[in-house]
Amino acid sequence: MFSRLRSLLLVSVLIGSGSAFLAPQVTVSPEYDIILAGGGAAASIIAGSLSAAAPSLKILVLEGGPTTRDKLEHIQPARYFSHLSPYSTTEQFVVSSPSDAVAGRSIVIPVGKCIGGGSSVNFMLYNRASASDYDDWEVEYSNPGWGSKVLIPLLIKAETYEVNTPANPSAATHGNSGPLHVSYGGNGILPIAQQFLNIGPQVEKNRPLGPDGNDFTNKSINVFYRMPKWIGGVNGTRSDAPHHYLYTQQGNPNLVVSEGSRVTRVLFDSTLTATGVEFVYDKHVFPDYDPTPKQVTASKLVVLAAGAMGTPQILERSGIGAASILKSVGVKQLVNLPGVGATYNDHVFLVSPYFADPTTPTFDNIFRGDPTTWTQGLTQWDANRTGIIASNGVDAAIKVRPTTAELAEIGPDFTARWNSFYANKTDKPLLWMSALAGLPADQTGLPVTSWLSGGVFLGYPESLGSIHISAATDVYAPPNFNSGFLTAQSDVAALRWGYKKAREIIRRMPSFRGALPPAHPPFAANSTAALTETEPVAITAPNIVYSAADDAAIDAYIRAAVGTSWHSFGTAPMKPLAQGGVVDPSLNVYGVKKLKIADVSIGPEMVNANTYSTAIAIGSNAFHIIAAELGIKTT
Repeated sequence: MFSRLRSLLLVSVLIGSGSAFLAPQVTVSPEYDIILAGGGAAASIIAGSLSAAAPSLKILVLEGGPTTRDKLEHIQPARYFSHLSPYSTTEQFVVSSPSDAVAGRSIVIPVGKCIGGGSSVNFMLYNRASASDYDDWEVEYSNPGWGSKVLIPLLIKAETYEVNTPANPSAATHGNSGPLHVSYGGNGILPIAQQFLNIGPQVEKNRPLGPDGNDFTNKSINVFYRMPKWIGGVNGTRSDAPHHYLYTQQGNPNLVVSEGSRVTRVLFDSTLTATGVEFVYDKHVFPDYDPTPKQVTASKLVVLAAGAMGTPQILERSGIGAASILKSVGVKQLVNLPGVGATYNDHVFLVSPYFADPTTPTFDNIFRGDPTTWTQGLTQWDANRTGIIASNGVDAAIKVRPTTAELAEIGPDFTARWNSFYANKTDKPLLWMSALAGLPADQTGLPVTSWLSGGVFLGYPESLGSIHISAATDVYAPPNFNSGFLTAQSDVAALRWGYKKAREIIRRMPSFRGALPPAHPPFAANSTAALTETEPVAITAPNIVYSAADDAAIDAYIRAAVGTSWHSFGTAPMKPLAQGGVVDPSLNVYGVKKLKIADVSIGPEMVNANTYSTAIAIGSNAFHIIAAELGIKTT
């Protein structure tokens, strides 16, 4: 039961995710000016923006998954968990090799596989990075034009922030006229989130309630805040990239978006200039259609935008990567780039479930697919675009940065990491923390009740993994994937501290009714940390004292329970070639011509945020870079 809980792979609720067609719905011509391999968030922004700025430009977007246009499973926010069904056609599930660092488990990473990519299936958490994250990209990795002074204005321009109030002094860091809408959703704030905001500052006395956790500065660190969402406050719909950038331009016949079209490799001439791509019609989208590879040429540019999982595999099948990897699968090497696929990163996520007062409203009935809840919610959404269908159940959070005294609590396993990475950058939090209004997992075999969960993910994990192809031409062959999770002990120490922090707040919340023991550390019965509480303790109750044996139990629990935040990142980094880079600051792949990469695989270092906002920044900046090279005027 609890292995299913930890996997976070859910049975679809009410509807399936996507459907198969008998044949492609669009015709792909032999030649285009620009081809984008991948149709995720960044690709949608690039293609839609280029089409709007230069309607005569012939653009082809090839996406391996199905369309999302006007589909309720993508438009209605509360349906986001349907995409994590093991039978989903809008996500693919990449399985890592087993690792002792995660108790011998294989980590399963769901990856958006549809038009819009992650933006069309994610949890819609509006969570932006710190300014120093992007400044590090520019300064520490020699990428002029990629610092906060460039990227923050692009993010502001992209959004309409619907939670501006006179009491919010940081509203100036948000936009008011962009295509993507941000609000608190249409369901108000759930009681568990309100309790988290009320109790948190009383427990964490140096961490007050704040107006904003996303203004890019250290003012957003160590403050409890209400969580905005990528949801339109007026229309109650998901603010994904394709519906707001790409589909709005599809009246232009020169913009072709071909779903179910999976790119196998990039084609090159004798001068190593990209001339086009090879693709196949995906057997999951078009199961009865011709599987023969097709080729299409690009007169000006090929852009890889297949995400942190897909882009390195396309590069390697094209002959770009480490010699040893390519030789092992029989691919002729064209360019030696050992950095391809070598630095996989993700925000490792720990979810710890607790019983809530059964009368507490949560998102659990949505997760369980309760027919009455869904029927009532859909009726309300149809009437005025409000209610639980217009939300995601995550309403409050805090980005936590430890004080000097707290560093001693985390312990010596974290000292070197703190000194080398965090110490001199005060806007970098260690972790993101929330009390989730429900148990975001398969609840089969569990009591039908209300749940609350402590959610903690690390902003900047030290651990890195890798992803490489396992076959020369077979795009369906599972990759050789090593998640790298928890291979650095500093990450375990940080999560141990985060578990303790979240537990102290949760055990004081009025809805708290005890922990779900099999999904927590196996503390000894005589330990002061034993899971014996079934009612909330007083605000003034002493904090739990953990022994060395308790800490060891927490560490073992973390290794057995930690999972993904769905934030795959950094597998084709924008770094100098000598540092393992794959692309330069103009997004050009080293060693070849007319080939760029524009997706979150280019991040040279992780950002402390859900990656959708960074995908928006990358797509927006890539549009301006490409437009400038083509002589297209932009605003």
